[in-house]
Amino acid sequence: MDTGLKDIILAIITRESGRVDGGACPLFVASSPEEQQKLSLLLARILAGTVHDLENGVYIITRH
Repeated sequence: MDTGLKDIILAIITRESGRVDGGACPLFVASSPEEQQKLSLLLARILAGTVHDLENGVYIITRH
């Protein structure tokens, strides 16, 4: 039986800090769409996760 956390949000990347509350999840604020996309891809590689664009100015990194 697998008792570890598997399906979790690892990071949130946004351009507007007031749009989301990360809670216990790391929240990264980018200054441009280009920086947001680059930061999302780098974090996904580092964290072995997948980028999901919520299409509202917020990207999340999850592990499946």
